[in-house]
Amino acid sequence: MSANQAAFPIAAIARALGVSEAGYHAWRRRPPSARTMADETLLKRIRTVHAVSRGTYGAPRVHAELRAEGQPLGRKRVARLMRGAGFAGVSRRRGARATRRDAEVRPAPDLVERDLTATAPDRLWVADITYVPTWTGFLYLAVVLDAFSRRVVGWAMASHLGADLVLAALDMAVGRRRPDGVIHHSDQGSQYTSVAFGRRCAEAGVRPSMGSVGDAYDNGMAESFFATLECELLDRRGFRSQAEARMAVFSYIEGWYDPSRRHSALGYLSPVSYEERARTEP
Repeated sequence: MSANQAAFPIAAIARALGVSEAGYHAWRRRPPSARTMADETLLKRIRTVHAVSRGTYGAPRVHAELRAEGQPLGRKRVARLMRGAGFAGVSRRRGARATRRDAEVRPAPDLVERDLTATAPDRLWVADITYVPTWTGFLYLAVVLDAFSRRVVGWAMASHLGADLVLAALDMAVGRRRPDGVIHHSDQGSQYTSVAFGRRCAEAGVRPSMGSVGDAYDNGMAESFFATLECELLDRRGFRSQAEARMAVFSYIEGWYDPSRRHSALGYLSPVSYEERARTEP
């Protein structure tokens, strides 16, 4: 009735709807209920959490963020308020592979056999490569993730798919974590089967492991990260230059994904928080 009162008299609208004009005016004068006011306050916080997540969080992660702040509320209430306000998370899609196998080189043995679980940090790393489109051509992104926390412990970008790309990602991971006998699991791409990569693993005390050819589930954790990256960053904006893409990926990984993004597989903690909790627990 309020939305149409500029075009029609309230009395006429009331008659058409079969309601009391006096009842309508009484409803207008009635103060909002405590529940309505609480929902309005909560919606303001939901709006902030959704914005800080770069518009990527759906109700489960927004709910986890609010619970972490000490707000005792149900997920269904958060979902209802988000739906009413038009807030939604983003959905992932499976990324494309950027590695190619060298048939002339013997791969490392499979030390994982699809078991991508780890009981502590730096027991198992998983690695892979994807591409980042820009207006000036493709960039390639190599990552090394810790299977325990899903933290990106090493990454590198280049305009080529040479072995130097995965070496740079490995060097970052080794420099940051100083592992002792960690397994580095990847596909059989030529970058990972190269002599230079094998030599660097031996120097750093890293144990290379490679899955079977053409098995999407064999290195699913790395592919899951790429699907998230594409969904939350790459599919939502275009990059005019490779420098712009590098800065965006840096901001996503170092400024958002590792320190802040909540993962359902980690009990809705971020990778950094998950590792911190593991260090402090007896």
